[in-house]
Amino acid sequence: MVFKKLLGALGVGGPSVDTVLQPGPALPGGLLSGEVRLRGGGSDVTVDRISLLLVARVEREGQEEEDEATVVLERFTVGGGFRLAEEADHTVPFTVTLPWETPITELHGQHLGPVLGIRTELETAGARDKGDLDALAVGPLPAQEAILEAFGQLGYAFRSADLELGHIRGTGQQLPCYQEIEILPPAGHAHAVNEIEVTFIAAPGGLEVVIEADKRAGLFTEGHDTVHRFTASHHAAPQTDWNTQVDAWLKEVIAGHESHGAPPSYGDEHGDRHRSGPGAGAVVAGVAAGVAVGVVGGMVAAEVVDEIGDAFEGEEDEESEEG
Repeated sequence: MVFKKLLGALGVGGPSVDTVLQPGPALPGGLLSGEVRLRGGGSDVTVDRISLLLVARVEREGQEEEDEATVVLERFTVGGGFRLAEEADHTVPFTVTLPWETPITELHGQHLGPVLGIRTELETAGARDKGDLDALAVGPLPAQEAILEAFGQLGYAFRSADLELGHIRGTGQQLPCYQEIEILPPAGHAHAVNEIEVTFIAAPGGLEVVIEADKRAGLFTEGHDTVHRFTASHHAAPQTDWNTQVDAWLKEVIAGHESHGAPPSYGDEHGDRHRSGPGAGAVVAGVAAGVAVGVVGGMVAAEVVDEIGDAFEGEEDEESEEG
C-alpha cells in the first residue's frame, strides 16, 4: 500500500484526465462549456484543484531571429476539493468565459493559422499533472467577420494570420500577445502599399481596429509604415455599411493622414518597435463579392488536431512565458 501511494505521487498509476469541449467554434468574450472526465488510478487520491489553461503558440523576436513560445492567455479553476476513489469515474462540467481578445483561429470553418489549446491541469497531493490538451477553435465576432468580409469585397487578398508576443501601445490591449492578419492590396493600390496588417483589440464595448500599411518607396521617397487606430461598435455592426466604412479607413491609412491622433506603435515591454515577418500560417485569399473568405493551401481541421501536440511540444521549458 505504501509503495502504491508512492507510485501515485510520482504520477504512476495516477488518475487519467479527458476534457471534452462543446462542439463548434467559441467566440471571443463568449462562453466555453464542456466537462472534465476523470478516472481514478491505482489508489484513492484527493483532487485539490482542476484548472483549465487557455494557451497559444506565439512568435517572439530574439536577438538574432524570431522563434516561438507558449503563453498562457487565461487560467480558470473549474473544480477540486473532492476524493477520487481507485478506478472510479467522476465528471466535472464547466462553463467559463473566454477573454474578449482571444485570437480568431477560423473563418467560415477554415483554419487561419493561429494555434490555441485548452490545457487541463490536475493538482493532487501537492503535485501538478498536465493531463490533457485539446485544440480550441475560435470564430470571429460579428463585427470582426463583417470587417474581414469587407476587405474581401474591396478586392484585398488575405495572406495569413499569426500571433505576436508584445503589446500595442496606445490601445486597451490586455493579453500578452496580439493577432496580426496580413492582407495584400488589390492591383489599384499595389503601387502604393506592399501589404496591410489588421489587429482587432476586442472589449465589451466594441473593437479597436489597428491598421498598419507597409507603404512602397517612391521615386524620391523611402518606404515606411503608417499605423492608424479606429473603433467599431458591436451593437452597430448589423446596421453598418462596412464596405464604405473599411474603404474610408483604408484611404486614410494609405494616404498617411493622422487625423485620429498619434498612431500607436507596436512594441514589447522594452519599448522597441516590434515588426512581424511573413506569417507561417495558412494563406487566405478573398474571393468574389458576396462569397465568404476561403483558405488556399491551408490546413484542414483534422490536420490541425493532429498537430496540436507538436505545436505545444516543449512548453514545459517555457513556463517563464506564462501570464
